[in-house]
Amino acid sequence: MPAPQQHDHHRCISTEVETARSLCEQRGVRLTPIRKRVLELVWQSHKPAGAYDLLGQLSEEGFNSAPPTVYRALDFLLDLGVVHRISSLNAFVGCDHPGHEHDTGFFICTECGDATELPAAGIERLHNDLRKTLGLNIATSNHELTGLCANCQASA
Repeated sequence: MPAPQQHDHHRCISTEVETARSLCEQRGVRLTPIRKRVLELVWQSHKPAGAYDLLGQLSEEGFNSAPPTVYRALDFLLDLGVVHRISSLNAFVGCDHPGHEHDTGFFICTECGDATELPAAGIERLHNDLRKTLGLNIATSNHELTGLCANCQASA
């Protein structure tokens, strides 16, 4: 049975912060300390993070812990394209393809709680097939699949 893969979250965080900085420069907006820290907290694991979970961590670190502050930071990061919202969990995860708009979906492991962004190309193909087959005009979509991830299957 293969061992679960080790993953360097520090590398994810530093890469995503640099991506966010670059996108901010391109768009003429600022990555403020609170926005940066919220991004880092979202990327600290691949488990979806709720706004109130983030509030608690920010408060412990001395940041303004008012809910509007966190929600404004999350809205900024959503608009920037570096995080996604998982509707069913009312939680946020980092975007695997930051900086450009794309169809999204997630696989959420029911055992470990990790959320994996589904390949945008697969979702685009699904949308195209539905448009052709059923004559639909899809404005928005929300794809969330649940089950056991490869690591949890290997551990079982």
